[in-house]
Amino acid sequence: MKKLILCALLVAVIVAFASPVMAWDIAKQKNLGQDKNKMTWYLLDYGKDSDGVPFAVSRKYYTNTTVKNETIELLMSKFGISPEVAGSLYFTEYGYQYNENGSQFALTYLRHYDMLGNEIHGTEYGTDENPKTFAAIPAGSTPAKGAAYALGKSVSSSSTAKKGAVPTKKVKAKKK
Repeated sequence: MKKLILCALLVAVIVAFASPVMAWDIAKQKNLGQDKNKMTWYLLDYGKDSDGVPFAVSRKYYTNTTVKNETIELLMSKFGISPEVAGSLYFTEYGYQYNENGSQFALTYLRHYDMLGNEIHGTEYGTDENPKTFAAIPAGSTPAKGAAYALGKSVSSSSTAKKGAVPTKKVKAKKK
């Protein structure tokens, strides 16, 4: 029994170190809680790029099997990804770009990953095939919270989860 526990712990540590979560500055990471679909969101990075353009990166973990299965079906039907690869879906990462005052945003990329951080499928925006489109930011949404951090605005403590606590505030996710 002790060997089994030790083996499980070792595998968990290896997975944790292999995860792309480690690539982000831990001091910037914010737990944004769950949205109305019980999907867990994190803000991984934010600020202004080298050209002074505000940006944010968020990650959605598939903590709702119904939504996860819908996304798996989409990956298979729209992009021809095998059931084995699509079925390994664990999280999706979103890149946001904001206008100067943070009233509008556009997706810069959308990437789906498995548990080990291997990319399953990604879409880059800002190309002829996938143009970057700016839209108004819904209040209380993940892009809105990212804009507040990116622009250095005050973010209320109720809008982000407290350290170590299970979030209770729901975050409205942008629907595709």
